[in-house]
Amino acid sequence: MVCEELDGRQRVIIEAASPEVDAGAFPAKRVAGDVVFAEADIFADGHDLISAVVLHRHESEKKWAMVRMRPLANDRWRAEITVEHVGFHRFTIEAWVDHFLTWHRDLQKRTSEEDLRVQLLIGAEHIRAAAKRANARDRKKLESFLAVIDGDDPIAEKVEDLRSDDLLALMWRNAERKFATRYERELLIEVDRPRAAFSAWYEMFPRSVGTFRDVENELPRIARMGFDILYFPPIHPIGVTFRKGKNNRVSAEEGDVGSPWAIGGAEGGHKSVHPQLGTIDDFERLISKARDHGIEIAMDIAFQASPDHPYVREHPEWFLARPDGTIQYAENPPKKYQDIYPFHFETDAWRALWNELRDVFAFWAGKGVRVFRVDNPHTKPLPFWECAIRELKREWPDLIFLAEAFTRPKIMYRLAKGGFTQSYTYFAWRNTKHELTEYFEEITKPPVSDFFRPNAWPNTPDILTEFLQFGGRAAFTQRLILAATLSANYGIYGPPFERFIGTAREQGSEEYLDSEKYEVRSWPATQDDLSELIAHVNKIRRENIALQQNATLHFHETDNEQMICYSKTAGANAIVCVVNLDPHNAQSASVDLNYDVLGLEPGKPFQVHDLLSGTRFTWHSGKNPLTLHPPVIPAYVFRIRRRVRTERDFEYFL
Repeated sequence: MVCEELDGRQRVIIEAASPEVDAGAFPAKRVAGDVVFAEADIFADGHDLISAVVLHRHESEKKWAMVRMRPLANDRWRAEITVEHVGFHRFTIEAWVDHFLTWHRDLQKRTSEEDLRVQLLIGAEHIRAAAKRANARDRKKLESFLAVIDGDDPIAEKVEDLRSDDLLALMWRNAERKFATRYERELLIEVDRPRAAFSAWYEMFPRSVGTFRDVENELPRIARMGFDILYFPPIHPIGVTFRKGKNNRVSAEEGDVGSPWAIGGAEGGHKSVHPQLGTIDDFERLISKARDHGIEIAMDIAFQASPDHPYVREHPEWFLARPDGTIQYAENPPKKYQDIYPFHFETDAWRALWNELRDVFAFWAGKGVRVFRVDNPHTKPLPFWECAIRELKREWPDLIFLAEAFTRPKIMYRLAKGGFTQSYTYFAWRNTKHELTEYFEEITKPPVSDFFRPNAWPNTPDILTEFLQFGGRAAFTQRLILAATLSANYGIYGPPFERFIGTAREQGSEEYLDSEKYEVRSWPATQDDLSELIAHVNKIRRENIALQQNATLHFHETDNEQMICYSKTAGANAIVCVVNLDPHNAQSASVDLNYDVLGLEPGKPFQVHDLLSGTRFTWHSGKNPLTLHPPVIPAYVFRIRRRVRTERDFEYFL
């Protein structure tokens, strides 16, 4: 504090504003149409009343809009602002000692006629000053109150007339803020389109289907299952030098197709497509056809190069040369990835490298891509992402970036703060009731939820968990329902998950046997798969707004550690999920719901409707017993029918 720079007449203190990420260093995240609860601790010395406002504007606007704040408890204040437009919004807070409001409050407490006479004169000064600041219409109304004070009516009647809500509104609109305190910084809210907060991803390798034209034939099936984002691993040319063989063998045999992540060959690099898939025109056509089905195509962007990538020849300065003159390949000892060269971000030519990598996104955005899944962003400089994403979203504010960063929490969080729209999570490895509860309570509540949007995946081409390897169909069903209801964003590595493929390459490995990463796989349709259940679960998500957000996630008590219960609510919509976490055995538990969270009236029965099976139960206060059999269905997704009182004061069921 520099005392010489203070104006001691600014008596109000504003602290702990929210949403605020790292003292305003990064924006909080919301989507268009969200209501933002702007809050702060606001107080001053003495007993004078305070008024406070939130000032907010979209980055494209110059004029601030203003919303009045209301006091909560313990000097906490709140205002609600609705963010309608995609892009960055700014907000800050102003507060001041409100001398008129203080005078008005105290006027009601005074009883001495002589005291009241003086107080009316003081009030007249406040109103007269406000009239000078007011527009013509408000000035006329304020002058009518001055006439009341100057009139011949008894003092008690004058005091009664000044109780008017109209007077309070007029004085609020024309309040004096001469010594207002403004919060020490302007805070940012990054507003994305709604799909950033609610989406269902389906991952597939297009080369296993054939060409981009062949993928078009898969769109109706994927749409019927309810997915709105179709994600492809890299679609670029694949290098030949040190190409990996099937099951990640060090050397390839004739006919081996290599890993899509070994990007670049004689046909081009990151701005080209593999010729066996088709042309860029074919890819643009696929984007258009997918859009007709309500699906967006998500591209994988992996910043690494095969030894055959044009970058290696044209820009050797972007790679790290070893003392023997060879280029350093990727490795994570003892693992070696000779088919991949990482970029050397400490090169003297780092600025040119940054620009080119940013332009890879720009190239594909120019072709119509609006969703990117980014491979291993935590192995590239964090400031690069902050700069690149910010620049790209100036041009295309509707871009969505998913960070595939299975790394330490602080790095995952920093990537989210730096611009990534969604983030992979540790969900795949959270299996017990305690693990799931603790983890999702962390990532769905402030301060983490202000910047981190989880995307829950039970499997990926790199992740076949032990739970899925040995749990059979029931394990896949459990993980599907957990992912789709715990998180508003979720995804599956599609064909293997649909067909509950759980065979690992070897014991203790999370790699698939005969992985699609290294070979073309055929996934013929089978009579016994999860596609109908997946479609049903996605339909439930679309029809219940409670499942389209994470903010209201709440865990409820069960008396069995193998049974987890949680709910989400949004307005009148309330969903309660109960999941058996044991894929092998039937489990029973008594569920003890938090009535306050669900808006239920204690002591009154209510009906729950299982949206998976159609079963209905009548539940009562206290504990309600349930049994779930994994071979049949290991979960309930209940919609609660509860009484809601309307403005007309009658009740109806939801």
